[in-house]
Amino acid sequence: MAAPKTPRATQFELRHLRYFIALVEERNFERAAARLGIAQPGLSQQIRNLETLVGLPLLDRSKRSVHLTPPGQILFDEARKIVAQTDAALSQLRRVGRGQTGKISIGYVASVAYSGVLTQSLSSFRQTYPDIELQLVEMEMRMQLNKIAEGELDFGYIRPPVSVPAGVATMTVLREPLVVALPANHPLASVEEVHLAALSAESFITPRQPADVGWHSNTLEACRAAGFEPAISATGRDFTTIASMVAVGLGAAVGPQSLSCLRLPGVRYLRLLNNRVTSDLAVAYRKTEGSVAVRAFIAHQRAKYAQATLEG
Repeated sequence: MAAPKTPRATQFELRHLRYFIALVEERNFERAAARLGIAQPGLSQQIRNLETLVGLPLLDRSKRSVHLTPPGQILFDEARKIVAQTDAALSQLRRVGRGQTGKISIGYVASVAYSGVLTQSLSSFRQTYPDIELQLVEMEMRMQLNKIAEGELDFGYIRPPVSVPAGVATMTVLREPLVVALPANHPLASVEEVHLAALSAESFITPRQPADVGWHSNTLEACRAAGFEPAISATGRDFTTIASMVAVGLGAAVGPQSLSCLRLPGVRYLRLLNNRVTSDLAVAYRKTEGSVAVRAFIAHQRAKYAQATLEG
């Protein structure tokens, strides 16, 4: 009984090009078949099918080894481009599916940059996911939270406390001790640390935000824990502005410890004794997130915080 014939192809398929490329590169049917993991007769039939589909001879069969006809050379050159582009597209799609490529928009409040958390977490994420584009924008944290809830921003670095919209989750990633900034000519500016109660007669400068938000809230909480209600004399848009106001003698300011790296002339930073109030740094994101890339970023943040907690 005769063996069944290999069915002829009725339409052009990518595998035909892969078979043809392997044959030309190996210049031998046996080696090409072994490379492809198929039987040599099957490869021969597939090449004949390809010639039938294009309607032209691709191999010069008057030669003992594999030689291309002019149409065969043209097809080989184009086939390599087609297969390379197809493989690149498939690889890109797989990376998208695994969350290894895409775009993430990230908001942050200015004070986060001083803590080192922003640069450290983004740098380590980029080492693992170098093809994901990160778009950074400085933004007031209540605006960040609203844009995250509305789907206009993917992720945010904020300074609680702050009211969080429905559908948005937050996770604390750093708790910082507080320091107090004093003018360099203040009587206590020469010491390294101070009880906040010793500054109860001072006027305080806070960020331009509601009293229950951010380190404006931290200032009130720390002063009240020290036994006094602070006199708020002025507000500033950001800590650079506030530190400048301290330098010219408009008041004292309480803030996260990392802000002491902002060395402006005329300002001294003192540690606070017996103070348990911290300035926390948190990340904010949607509870239900459809983007694989953003989910990978959220998972990375959780892992970084868990690692920091164990090391701390």
